[in-house]
Amino acid sequence: MSTARPVERLCHTTGMFLVLSGLVHLGVFAVDGGPWYGPVSWRKPFTFGLSFGLTLIAITWVTSYVRVGDRLRSVLLFVFAADCVVEVGGITLQAWRRVPSHLNMQTPFDTAVSMTLAVGGGVLVVVLTVFAVASFRHRPTGPTGMPLAVRSGFAVLLVGLASGAAMIARGVVLTRTGHQEAAYHSTAPLKPLHGVSLHAVLVLPLLAWLLSRSSWSDRTRRRIVATATGCYAVAVAGAGVWAALTC
Repeated sequence: MSTARPVERLCHTTGMFLVLSGLVHLGVFAVDGGPWYGPVSWRKPFTFGLSFGLTLIAITWVTSYVRVGDRLRSVLLFVFAADCVVEVGGITLQAWRRVPSHLNMQTPFDTAVSMTLAVGGGVLVVVLTVFAVASFRHRPTGPTGMPLAVRSGFAVLLVGLASGAAMIARGVVLTRTGHQEAAYHSTAPLKPLHGVSLHAVLVLPLLAWLLSRSSWSDRTRRRIVATATGCYAVAVAGAGVWAALTC
């Protein structure tokens, strides 16, 4: 994996920068105040910076267990890192301009930002789907429980990506038909499902890694990972049911 190491360092550094950016904007919120919810809020650069940063670091680490060529992995990670910066950068820019970042077609510039974020979301889907497919085509490496954790993490992540795509598609339709305010509120039911699903790819492999440091037997570690996977699936299903009932 020697060809991947420079990209890994780049991704880890970029991920930490995005996390720091998110934390800085939490500080900005503490000083400046304003609403926590809604399309214009310091919450967005905080949560997106934190989420994208952690996800970039997690994907960089987790894909080291996925059987994919070094060159392809390097390219995909570089594209993913660049896309994360574009997404967080666009959201942060619009937060400082005090206008919505997503589904905002009020001016040509706002439309360009909104469409860039939408296209960037599509790039994320493609890159992460390639990694997910690779994890199921060939058994991931790693300590006991890691193959299940990696595959389950990516499977749940795909649910998160699908819910994100659904939010954007629904919002764009409402925006194009002249229902701008309804578009901003239309994403609310799917947000819990989207948020919970995105971080399984970090939580489950991290659990497997921590268990590998314990003195428990392989059988016990597998059971714990399997139980955690089941619990995560129940949480995702619950969020999905809530979304269906409130849409």
